[in-house]
Amino acid sequence: MLESLVADALSLVPEDPPEDPPEGPARVILGLTGAPAAGKSTLARYLVHAVDERAGAGTAGYLPMDGFHLSNAQLDRLGRRDRKGAPDTFDAHGYLAMVRRLLTETDSPVYVPDYDRRLHEPIAAQHAIGPRTRLVVTEGNYLASDEEPWTGVRGLFAELWYVEAEDRVRERRLRRRQMAGGASVSAAQEWVERSDRPNGELVKGLRDHCTRVVRVSGVPRLGSRDRYSAR
Repeated sequence: MLESLVADALSLVPEDPPEDPPEGPARVILGLTGAPAAGKSTLARYLVHAVDERAGAGTAGYLPMDGFHLSNAQLDRLGRRDRKGAPDTFDAHGYLAMVRRLLTETDSPVYVPDYDRRLHEPIAAQHAIGPRTRLVVTEGNYLASDEEPWTGVRGLFAELWYVEAEDRVRERRLRRRQMAGGASVSAAQEWVERSDRPNGELVKGLRDHCTRVVRVSGVPRLGSRDRYSAR
């Protein structure tokens, strides 16, 4: 299954452009969505790695929606920190603008943010999409949302895959994620029940908006601190 997904991602890569094309190389974006801890970021990173191995370094790039989390300072200001991860705790307009930018700006590196789970904050310019990158793999919870401004994103993707995992598997991962960030066992469970679970139920209702549903296991986990550099 995993190798089939790599082949399908490779099939989306536009053909090599002629030397010095007047408007830069063609670029497409593959979206991955699904409930929290379904394995989206693990699969996205692996697809970027695998496409680069087969088509050449810098062919693929990575855009995580989590980089557009509002900072804790902004969440405190809005009184939303206890629901961090809900749709209105992201800079959705900023994410949409970045997707549009990546489809048109192919003559210089584009620096994109990520989220640091140790700091619990978004980090600017964590990855770079190079001028020669032809496939960008992006992932996030709400890419299939039917609420504005998220609805403007779906039409910009070449395809949108729904990454599915059993709820018990996801919630185990979510508890471990919270504890890895310093939460106690009880605090981790409380967070999952109060925040992650309702967010997951919302995302599960968007499944039919996607191009296809994928279920994978055993995806090699690349380092969470990997950088994707401009080429």
